[in-house]
Amino acid sequence: MPTTIRDQAICIRHWDWSETSQTVSLFTHTHGIIRGLAKGSKREKAPFSGGIELITQGELVVIVRSSGALATITAWNLTHPYTGLRRSLRAFYVGSYLMDLVHHAITDADPHPGLFNCMASVLDSLSDHPEHALLLGQWGVLSETGYTPALESTATPTAQNTTVSFLPQRGLFVQRDTTGNHDGWRVRLETVDLLRHIAQTGAIPPDAQRVTIERASRLLGSYIRHVLDRDLPSANPVFGPSGLVT
Repeated sequence: MPTTIRDQAICIRHWDWSETSQTVSLFTHTHGIIRGLAKGSKREKAPFSGGIELITQGELVVIVRSSGALATITAWNLTHPYTGLRRSLRAFYVGSYLMDLVHHAITDADPHPGLFNCMASVLDSLSDHPEHALLLGQWGVLSETGYTPALESTATPTAQNTTVSFLPQRGLFVQRDTTGNHDGWRVRLETVDLLRHIAQTGAIPPDAQRVTIERASRLLGSYIRHVLDRDLPSANPVFGPSGLVT
């Protein structure tokens, strides 16, 4: 039996179906990802706020069928257009990458309200603090999918070392002098300390160095690529010529 759902949602993908209609992939607060057809969404007087745009949030009304067919989007009331990120190319690149992560990290109809709240929060701050949003958004994806790096005391370096190793196959930081042939990724101690702070407080400390935030984001992006076992084209403009850890 078809079920009518009303929920808050963030648009993570959209395609033109026709001149007036769209197919969309929406990350909802309570029902996970819903893929649907919004017939007539781009018509002027349709109940879709002028169309459903990427990286926007709104109140969704949708008819979902148990057969797995595309849902029918019947209404979209735009509540958060996130206009600021459309005035900054850097912010738009980061937002597009985070939406891509959500698309690939979770399965359809698998609720992740914590991740929805995380994404709503980072999108609110994205235009003003894109580097913070990038780091916190990636951490949120890893946290909600059960892949956060382990940050046990084994990551504490010896007196002779100022770096540790991260083993992506195990999601673990270890002392560099215990990794044998040192196959892990070399990571500065201040990067680990920053991730510990985020794990404990959910926030980036105000005195965090920009370079440390960027290194932490690059590390998490590399780890996410390992977890997903794929390269995301949306990551290229975010991490630039230096790319990710290999």
